[in-house]
Amino acid sequence: MQFRALFLSMAAASLLAAVPAAHAKTFKWASQGEISTWDIHSQNNALQNGLHSYVYETLVTYNSRTFAVEPLLATAWREVSPTQVRFTLRQGVKFQDGSAFTADDAVYSLQRAMSKTSNYTPYVQGITKVVKVDANTMDVFLAAPNPVLLRQMTELRMMSKAWAEKNKSVEPKDMKGKDENFAHRNAMGTGPYTLESWQPDVKMVFKRNPNWWGQMDGNVTEIVYTPIKSAATRIAALLSGEVDMVLDPSPQDLQRLRSTDDIRVVDGLENRTIFLGMDQFRDELVGSNVKGKNPLKDLRVRKALYQAIDANALTRNILRGLGKPTGTLVAPQVAGWTEAVGNRLPYDVEGAKKLLAEAGYAEGFEVDFACPNNRYINDEAICQAVTAMWARIGVKAKLRTLPLVSYFPMIQRSEASIYMLGWGVPTFDALYSLQSLTRSVGQGGDGNYNVGRYKNERMDYLVDRVKVETDAPVRTRMLTEALQLSGETVSHIPLYDQVIPWAMKKKVELVHRADNRVDMRLVKIN
Repeated sequence: MQFRALFLSMAAASLLAAVPAAHAKTFKWASQGEISTWDIHSQNNALQNGLHSYVYETLVTYNSRTFAVEPLLATAWREVSPTQVRFTLRQGVKFQDGSAFTADDAVYSLQRAMSKTSNYTPYVQGITKVVKVDANTMDVFLAAPNPVLLRQMTELRMMSKAWAEKNKSVEPKDMKGKDENFAHRNAMGTGPYTLESWQPDVKMVFKRNPNWWGQMDGNVTEIVYTPIKSAATRIAALLSGEVDMVLDPSPQDLQRLRSTDDIRVVDGLENRTIFLGMDQFRDELVGSNVKGKNPLKDLRVRKALYQAIDANALTRNILRGLGKPTGTLVAPQVAGWTEAVGNRLPYDVEGAKKLLAEAGYAEGFEVDFACPNNRYINDEAICQAVTAMWARIGVKAKLRTLPLVSYFPMIQRSEASIYMLGWGVPTFDALYSLQSLTRSVGQGGDGNYNVGRYKNERMDYLVDRVKVETDAPVRTRMLTEALQLSGETVSHIPLYDQVIPWAMKKKVELVHRADNRVDMRLVKIN
């Protein structure tokens, strides 16, 4: 890991450069999803992380145009040794209650992310301890050199230690349980906006933080986010001017939107792959007509389910081009991806039937199948189509769909036999996906979303090696090998990389990001 002291300058911090804003504006936007909590370490998903970033900041961040790592609450960092990195914190930063942001808060926040109930452990993997040096300096100690530490830091938001202690929110809310802490419904950070109100499934309102330390390119002083599940209702709201932007317009509406005079559609390939996971742990599947064994443990069955899916038909007919079929767990922008690992197994219904027969399921079987209905583009329709495709080979998938706020805790409790999941890669490095999805469940983020409990000794070895490998070519080869192994063993059934169009009024200026987040510091309303 190569570190050098890096200090914030006008040239390096274009995101934060002062540009006079002629008029203060309200920005109203919508998507189909709602977040599940305001606790910044409880539930890791892209929509939630994006909204949290309006209120809570990280030590470093991505430049929205280049995705280079830039200073934020840390102004500099340097390698004291290969396993000790020193961060210099920005002075003069205050939390929204007027208290100063110090090393005590930074140390506490990273330790909180390392907690047992945290869902952010992949971002702190390899960190052994965090130590305060002085009020404006902290050291991060590593078990071994970590080549992606700074990219991991882009998702570790800072919370006030005093506020958390005062409000009995020292530990993150456990999203698998029902107990709430104060941080679940309340927020208090250092960011450019304050959370004014949150009515779950209704709307969320943010106001400019008058005491924010930074300066904006944009002119938005108020944000109103509205979760609207119905695609037709979202588009109607955009066309009528009720909202200024829709993050996830439906594929069937895109042609109409592109031909509407005051609407602009911006497209881009997201760094997110949609796939299906399978319970490969239980000796008997819940709700299946197969008793005494688990068909999903058999590689032939998993291959049959994979080859029975016509991914081209899914992306063509249901997504209308807003997806690119893939044979692996990461998108092309991610380190470790190659064209070879991205090739799918061939669509082959007769071959799938033959594999099932060889495995002893010539007549097929029944299986539970769970999907979200408001997280990914046309997610419910995709799962309905997959269900119909599996029926052709005799597999009777009993489809159930849930909103994301209840869906994700459910699959994390390993309560689904087959489940849909979309996985973005904030670090742009395949380790993030492999460690979370294919590494055996363990400590420090290992297998935190391996809810089907796939297990392979070679995979565990490769993931653990990649965590500490600093030779870039060697590391890339190992990432690729791990992705190949995932494909050969059908750890999951990859479907497609998601393409994301954003639809907005032409008066809106913003930067489209591959991680599907709206950087509010850059938004202008003309």
